[in-house]
Amino acid sequence: MLLERIRVLPGRRAAMRVWDIHPGYLNRESLLGEHREVHALFSIVSRGKRGYAHHPETLRWKDHLGALRTRHETLVAEMTLRGYRHLSPLPRGGETIWPPGYIDAPGEQFSKLEIKYALRQQGRISLPRSVQQLWAQHKYSVLARNQKLYREIGKNLSEPHSEALFAEISTRLVDVLRESPSPGGVVNALQHMWGYVSRLEDSRDSVYDDPETLLNEIQVRALHHGVVYLIESTAISDLAPWVT
Repeated sequence: MLLERIRVLPGRRAAMRVWDIHPGYLNRESLLGEHREVHALFSIVSRGKRGYAHHPETLRWKDHLGALRTRHETLVAEMTLRGYRHLSPLPRGGETIWPPGYIDAPGEQFSKLEIKYALRQQGRISLPRSVQQLWAQHKYSVLARNQKLYREIGKNLSEPHSEALFAEISTRLVDVLRESPSPGGVVNALQHMWGYVSRLEDSRDSVYDDPETLLNEIQVRALHHGVVYLIESTAISDLAPWVT
């Protein structure tokens, strides 16, 4: 993949947007744009800058810098998967406590992206057309965090698709992906994902004992062989911050 150096560009913009849905749904422009906005917000809040001090995004994140750092790590994992070289880390530290609400609910964010991308390229993950497709895209990220919920959601999605159900599940999935997975949960999810690519190449002499190497091999094989089910999974980048 083409490597691109990503730095925070100086200057002010007229609007801010930090999405809550997984950045895999964002196209290149939106992904890199959010990365810039996260840095701008962090600078405004941490340094007490007056510019954009009353912007809704600033107000939403002003007491949640730890969570903003976590969102940044999620963006970086997605950028890295797409081949970008990240060169602008945020300072570490701070407890991850997420804002209690959304400017737009997750279901509405999908609707906004559908309009925004109507005549433009979409992100790595296709915008879901049904709640079942939405679940298929998130299932391994959920499995890494909560096996009971993984079984519960999968079982309950036999219902016909509806806007209300889509909105409910969208919010629930965003909430779940904000939780920290356990090491055992990560390994379990990776082993499930490995089953889709393990036989695509001769790996009789290769043993991937550590999660980081295993995830990297899953990414490489899925992208090389065009395994759409994994390429359109949130977990293929979502789990990266938890294996390094």
